[in-house]
Amino acid sequence: MNQAERIHLFDNWARNYDASLASSNADFPFDGYEQILDRVVSLAEVKPAMHILELGVGTGNLARRFMEKGCEVCGVDFSTEMLAQTRAKLPQMQLVQADLFGNWPLELERPYERVVSAYVFHEFELKAKIKLLQRLASRYISHARRIIIADISFPTVAIRVQASERWAENWDKDEYYWAADESMAALERTGLQAHYEQISSCGGIYILQPGTRADTVRREMRGSRG
Repeated sequence: MNQAERIHLFDNWARNYDASLASSNADFPFDGYEQILDRVVSLAEVKPAMHILELGVGTGNLARRFMEKGCEVCGVDFSTEMLAQTRAKLPQMQLVQADLFGNWPLELERPYERVVSAYVFHEFELKAKIKLLQRLASRYISHARRIIIADISFPTVAIRVQASERWAENWDKDEYYWAADESMAALERTGLQAHYEQISSCGGIYILQPGTRADTVRREMRGSRG
């Protein structure tokens, strides 16, 4: 699927996106959706007035959680209609239309205290995922201190294969669902340290922090559970 087709798909999906989430919240691909978004906010450990950058804001479900905590959120999406849905829900929020792999507008040049994303990166193959994470780390991580990516993900490649058979009817062969074992290995090869949490049967969270060994990140994340 090319970029124009993807934009068309998400523009058409925008009005029914939240309804489709509600109808499949206990099954693939959105099993544990609400729990996963809540965990992103918990891991972010935000304070009021923090500036948050959200990549692929969609209809604003994650952004709303941060705004309820008093954060200022800038949401980025490539879909005009998705941004329209968010604007209707959260009219005070800053929204930017941009392609994450294109030239970034000036609004994204400022430092952010957290960078987050939910259910976006599975649109990209692994090499593209890593490339984008490197770009984010080089631009934001020294100030943000934490990049948190939630998505459709499985602990291992083998479990992903099993899942593709289990959910064959709903499995999208044009999407690139994460497998933590291969993804963590790819991140390590680039020098990016990360921690992974499996939250539901098909959803997990990747946490990147600067200059921190993976074992240290794990201890910090366990501590954040409170």
